Amino acid sequence: MPARQLVLGAFMRPVSIHTAAWRYPGAVVDANFNLPALVRFAQTLERGKFDAFFMADHLAVMNMPMEALKRSATVTSFDPLTLLPALAMVTSRLGLIATASTTYNEPYHVARKFASLDHISQGRAGWNLVTSGNPAEAMNFGRDEHVEHATRYRRAREFYDVVTGLWDSWADDAFTHDAETGVFFDPTKLHRLDHRGEFLKVQGPLNIARPVQGWPVIVQAGSSEAGRQIGAETAEAIFTAQSDIGEAKTFYADVKARMVRAGRHRDHCKIMPGCFVVVGDTVAEAEAKKRHLDSLVHPDSGMASLSVQLGTDASRFDLDAPLPKHLPESNASKSARDRLIAKAERDQLSVRELAQYVGGAFGTLEMIGTPRTIADTMERWLHEEAADGFNVMFPFLPEGLDDVVDKVVPELQRRGLFRRDYEGTTLRDHLGLPRPANRFFSTA
Repeated sequence: MPARQLVLGAFMRPVSIHTAAWRYPGAVVDANFNLPALVRFAQTLERGKFDAFFMADHLAVMNMPMEALKRSATVTSFDPLTLLPALAMVTSRLGLIATASTTYNEPYHVARKFASLDHISQGRAGWNLVTSGNPAEAMNFGRDEHVEHATRYRRAREFYDVVTGLWDSWADDAFTHDAETGVFFDPTKLHRLDHRGEFLKVQGPLNIARPVQGWPVIVQAGSSEAGRQIGAETAEAIFTAQSDIGEAKTFYADVKARMVRAGRHRDHCKIMPGCFVVVGDTVAEAEAKKRHLDSLVHPDSGMASLSVQLGTDASRFDLDAPLPKHLPESNASKSARDRLIAKAERDQLSVRELAQYVGGAFGTLEMIGTPRTIADTMERWLHEEAADGFNVMFPFLPEGLDDVVDKVVPELQRRGLFRRDYEGTTLRDHLGLPRPANRFFSTA
């Protein structure tokens, strides 16, 4: 058996990143806002022994023209921290990861909600720490413009310190429940944070016991310079977006080296590129599914998706010419923008061709083939240290999800690359991560 095995998350909000997924024959058209369907999907993932159900989130509808927005299935979906506790009740092992913005939340809210999810799920919660890439979110929180990129990341680093400090408010054995003496908890095992920082002022303590996992698993998704550094310092799983194995190996080596410089063990963070998987009994069949899916993308959607990722209106450019050399500055996600610019230059794509490329699966890593060819690619990325696993994106649901669980997972298991059953009960158990020590209370 290989020394290393894959970790597999499932990107489930939106349930498919492909803009035409809801139009595919047999798809659940309202899957992002259909609780019975989401329950089925979560239970299918657990049957496939997936590590986690991963929910991205935005605090605004996508910032795109109405002609494109009206074609998007993402405009209505559940709040992750409302949905995931419900899914915790119908699963027993699947990890439950939710996005929560450090820019448009307060740390006490985030700490309390994720601690609650961790207790409700008996130790399966994960927090995807994001700084918000959608400038439209600012308008929903009393601002006229998005917080500047570097400022967002400075606030995020402080926000992390506060949230984790709040999770450590109570010693693990603080609650004595001594009915005879009438003492519910030991006051010497309660810590008040009293944080005063550049952005945040939080007294504490948190009014909920320390999470089952000590801390919910910390996930991060930025690939910019600032994103890599905060990931190396804080993250235990990184959802990244390289589609080229060479670039992925460079990113992997860079983050792991930064972790070591930060005093962390390199195995205590799993690098998980997003991976758009289309399965067929033959490669030709898988490719035909993808062509059919792409044919359902309206041109307005492709151009809008490109504009979102570039942070500027791409429809103003000459559609049959390359991207302009000097694009307007943007305060949106820098890593996604840089990847697209590099792709356009490398493959000599026109603006129109680039829009078609991102209009479906947003230009992420694609594995389109048979269970065997897909497993070959995953195995190569694992063994060449381009990834520790993948955050799988399904082309349409339920068929695309069922194909991965019923066809790809058994092939990975046959090769010894993926578990046949869960060996633990918590998300930390699944990922092989240590339980953090309480910074304020010794367990000795």
